[in-house]
Amino acid sequence: MSTRIYLFLFLFGLVVTSVVSYFEPHPGYLDADYYYAGGIQLATGKGFNEPYLWNYLDGTTTLPHPSHSYWAPLSSIIAALGMWLTGQINFTSARLFFILIAAIIPPLTAALAYTFSQRRDLAIASGVLAIFSIYHAPFVGVTDNFSPFMLFGGLYFLVATQLIQGKNPNRNWLLLGILSGLMTLSRSDGLLWFALTFLFALWSNRKKSLFILHPSSFLLALLGFLLITSPWYARNLNAYGSLMAPGGSRALWLANYDQTFIYPPEQLNLQSFLALGWDHILKDRLWALSNNLQSGFAAHGGIILFPFIVAGIIYYWKDERVKLTSIAWLILFFVMTVLFPFAGARGAFFHAGAALQPIWWSLTPLGLESILNSLQKRGIGHEGNRFVFRSILIMIAMILTVFVVYLRIFALGWGEGEDADYPVIEQVLVQNGIQDDDVVIVRNAPGYYLSTGRSAISIPYGGEEAIIAVAEQFDANYLVLEPEAATEPIKDLFQNPEGRSIFNYIGEYDGARIYRLDLE
Repeated sequence: MSTRIYLFLFLFGLVVTSVVSYFEPHPGYLDADYYYAGGIQLATGKGFNEPYLWNYLDGTTTLPHPSHSYWAPLSSIIAALGMWLTGQINFTSARLFFILIAAIIPPLTAALAYTFSQRRDLAIASGVLAIFSIYHAPFVGVTDNFSPFMLFGGLYFLVATQLIQGKNPNRNWLLLGILSGLMTLSRSDGLLWFALTFLFALWSNRKKSLFILHPSSFLLALLGFLLITSPWYARNLNAYGSLMAPGGSRALWLANYDQTFIYPPEQLNLQSFLALGWDHILKDRLWALSNNLQSGFAAHGGIILFPFIVAGIIYYWKDERVKLTSIAWLILFFVMTVLFPFAGARGAFFHAGAALQPIWWSLTPLGLESILNSLQKRGIGHEGNRFVFRSILIMIAMILTVFVVYLRIFALGWGEGEDADYPVIEQVLVQNGIQDDDVVIVRNAPGYYLSTGRSAISIPYGGEEAIIAVAEQFDANYLVLEPEAATEPIKDLFQNPEGRSIFNYIGEYDGARIYRLDLE
């Protein structure tokens, strides 16, 4: 295809993402808050350290503490690059490269789609679907890992295409390793892409007499992977004494999502997990199964696009990239349903599947085309219908995207209703004698830090005793308890705030109850 088409898709994507981003003046949710705050730390020369703490799974006992022990660092690095380039420490600068990356996804998707059909019209349709991405549209331009994961996923399959065609094997195996490394630095589950690369290497060598005689593909991929990840693993060794930070592994033993914030984290272990009983364990995974299937249909499949994606998979099943994609989705589905059901069902599966979206958008027009071909062979329809049906499908995707953006940003409010008005709460605390170095316990610790510049830690799971324990450990003297955080263990504290010996009730603002902790 011509460069002008790719340029048009890039500019079209840039305009749409920029318009959506205009109505998102702040990160809007915990993940984006966290990556943005990490970017500020880097851009201001404070390195991979955090004066806030959003969960306790890594065993941290002091502030500041080593950053990104649960979530991966690349999105914060990208945010920092934007602020470094502009010289401005603000959200507009932090998301600069995220918006640019989001604009690259449509031409990248079109290029990938063209490798399947060699048809310009179908490739353009795929590129437009990547612009009007329905559920992903509100998120690709913020400081999260959606757009980087889509970029690396699309590039991964373009490189895989060249390998299947036998082009530049040494360079391309190295590139797959590099892309796997970048995905690992984007998300903790990105490590699965290196495992997928290993499976792809085995698959690519299946016709050779002995794989052991042809190790170059895997070794080159390993080299590329280590080139990217080694500095981060070295940092983890220095900070934690292990290649992997301990935060993520403890999530294997969760009994419910709220235990992500458990304190002390040593309560989570294999024994506590088995003590739940297999009925409880199975019930949780059936719940995650239902939620992840819905996410696969609605978020990954784009609702209306889903049947055409399935048709494209069936029609192009002999294509090794389609098999590779299907295996990748099944692996992600298994991991997010069986191993990490609570994280998976609460958004991790939606996030992780973003890497596969360029393939799904590529297959959608192909699936529609295969259905129309089948109907035409049966004497139903004619050649002129193809453009009409394709246009209708794209128009529906546009309408659904506008609806989702309207619902997520305007009807629900971008970030509204999630956090109390932290700057005003900070002023209440100042009026009540809070000192500059005091720490606040709050539902969204990174969000509070961004809003006020004050060190904050998250409300721990475990009731009032856990709150007292973290307050003593981190020298935190104030608690902000929002309605969303008033889960069962601390529900009574929220509903009956008066007359307590340690939790000295100051007052209420914007639905949040504010306490001074009298620990002595």
